[in-house]
Amino acid sequence: MNNHELESIARTIVAPGRGILAADESFPTIKKRFTAINIESTEENRRVYREMLFTTPGVEEFISGVILFDETIRHAATGGAPFTKVLSDKGIFPGIKVDKGTVDLAGFPGEKITEGLDGLRQRLAEYHQLGAKFTKWRSVITIRERIPTSYCLAANAHGLAQFAALTQEAGLVPIVEPEVLMDGDHTLERCEEVTTATLEAVFAALHQAGVHLEGTLLKPNMVLSGKSCLVQAGVAEIAEATIRCLKRTVPAAVPGIVFLSGGQTPAQATENLSAMNSIGGFPWQLSFSYGRALQDEAIKAWAGQAANVGEAQKRFYCRSKMNGAARYGKYTKAMEAVPA
Repeated sequence: MNNHELESIARTIVAPGRGILAADESFPTIKKRFTAINIESTEENRRVYREMLFTTPGVEEFISGVILFDETIRHAATGGAPFTKVLSDKGIFPGIKVDKGTVDLAGFPGEKITEGLDGLRQRLAEYHQLGAKFTKWRSVITIRERIPTSYCLAANAHGLAQFAALTQEAGLVPIVEPEVLMDGDHTLERCEEVTTATLEAVFAALHQAGVHLEGTLLKPNMVLSGKSCLVQAGVAEIAEATIRCLKRTVPAAVPGIVFLSGGQTPAQATENLSAMNSIGGFPWQLSFSYGRALQDEAIKAWAGQAANVGEAQKRFYCRSKMNGAARYGKYTKAMEAVPA
C-alpha cells in the first residue's frame, strides 16, 4: 500500500461525524467488565458480546473503525462471516491492537515501557492478511512528583516511532497512543505540561523514524485534572488547555486526533469532545477512539442475556450518535435521554 492509500484510510477514519470504537480490551480488562455484570469471561461470551456491538443496525453512521484484539480479529459472527468482513461490509475499517502491554521501566521506579516490538513485522503481515486496515500501540506516562523522567518519555517515544514505521511498511495506518494517565492528584496545568513534553518527544521520534505523518493518526489523552485533585477543571478549561497543547505540538500534516476517554464517564467524554469542536480553528479533525465510554451503557443493558440485545444495541447506537454530534460541537446534555 502506498502513502496515498494510507492517507485515504486515515482521512476516512476521521471523516466528519464519525469515530472509532476501541474493542481491544485485554483478557484481564474484559474479565473485569464481565465480572461487574456477573458474566463469566469465556471465549464464546466475548465473541457474542463483540458481535452484538458490531452488528448494531445503523451504527456505521457514527463509527468508522473498530480496534480489535488478537482473539477478536480471528472470530466470526454467528452466520460464519469473519468479524473483519462484518465490519467491512458496513463500511467500517477493522483495526488491531499490536502492543503487548506495559511493564516496569528498568531502573526507573513508577514508570512503564510498552512491549511488543519483537516479531512485530511478522504479526503485522498476518493481521494485514486477516483484513486489518490500521493498528494501535499504547504507551503510558505516569505523573508523580519527579516523574515522568526524560528517559521514560524518550524510551516510549522511540517505541511508538518504531511501531509506526513498521506499521506503514506493512501497508497499515498506525494510531499512535501516548496516554498521560489521569491517576494522581496533579492539576490541569501539570497535566498540560506533561502532555506537551510527551507529544514533543513523540513527534520528534516519528520524524527521525521517517514516519509519513499524513498516513498516521494520534490517540492522546485530553488535558484533565488528576482524579484525586481537589480542584477539578471544568469543561471549558479542559477544552482550551487541550487545544492549546495540541496546537503547540501536533503538526498540521496529521489528518486527525482520536481521543481516548481515559477514565471519564461516557457523558464527560462526549461533552469534552463537543466543547473542543465547538471552539474550532485547528488543522486536524478532532474525533474519538473510545472503549468504555462507548460501551458502558450497552454492556450493562446486555448483562449477558440474549433477550437484552436489542436494548443494548439501542444504547450503543445512541451513545455513538451523541459522539457523532460531538464531532460537530453539537452535543447537548438533553441528548442523554435514551428514546423509548
